[in-house]
Amino acid sequence: MKLLIPLYGCIVIILGMFLFQYSELTESMERGNEIYSDFCITCHLSKGEGVPYTFPPLAKSDYLMNNREQSIKTVKYGLQGEITVNEIVYNSGMAAMGLEDEEVADVMNYIANSWGNTYDSIVTEDEVSKVQKE
Repeated sequence: MKLLIPLYGCIVIILGMFLFQYSELTESMERGNEIYSDFCITCHLSKGEGVPYTFPPLAKSDYLMNNREQSIKTVKYGLQGEITVNEIVYNSGMAAMGLEDEEVADVMNYIANSWGNTYDSIVTEDEVSKVQKE
């Protein structure tokens, strides 16, 4: 019986942390969806499918999933130069959108957890603030 009380306490704490992060992610994704609709949908389209050889897909994107910091940097500062996404080479530019760090985190959480994508952890404003242009 004495072991059940600490075990129960640990379960409650772990469950609470999970629910907090889930709620935080859900709220961030809702804000990110709005930002995506305002800034990203024109090129990457409504379901993140992009336009082959012109605008890379965000849906089921190997680049997005395997290059977290570079993906944050792209949203934050834009991108010039060649990248390969799902074995297709893209070499068109993306302008910086002028988003605040919290907005970058929100749109990253939205695109990284939509259309078949799943990040293991939430992108935070603090994480975005540490990403430098170079």
